[in-house]
Amino acid sequence: MTTQVVTLSGNDTVKDATIKFAVDNVSGAPVVDDDYRLIGIISDSDILSLIVKYDKKLNLEDPDLHMLATPMDENIDDETLRNASREISETKVSDLMSRTVLTTSPDSRIMDVLTAMINMDVNRVPVLEKGVLVGIVTRCDIVFSIYKRKI
Repeated sequence: MTTQVVTLSGNDTVKDATIKFAVDNVSGAPVVDDDYRLIGIISDSDILSLIVKYDKKLNLEDPDLHMLATPMDENIDDETLRNASREISETKVSDLMSRTVLTTSPDSRIMDVLTAMINMDVNRVPVLEKGVLVGIVTRCDIVFSIYKRKI
């Protein structure tokens, strides 16, 4: 379990989340309220799915013109792409996050958590104690713990 959890608030934007994922080298994060109570979870898949949705909706004729053709924080010449990039960037995390979240407690058996993760195709499980986020278990945490010696 990791106790220093990267979190987001529901008022954060997709841009905030994307930057936090990149800087903190994570692929998802619990979304919490001011009291550190879990309100949802968001992953890179949620963000990438939003980008694909916009790209399909735009249905641009030029194959070189797509939602990932230019970084969203650069000047984009094409007005349609520029507007779509702005809409994506300004989307609130609360509008994109999953509200139904697999959670666990600090005293749960790790094999039970791992089994649930595999069965539900989940990469991270927030750890709650009395409703408050106290940690997270990720597939990487589990893989890292399999062997003591890494070299």
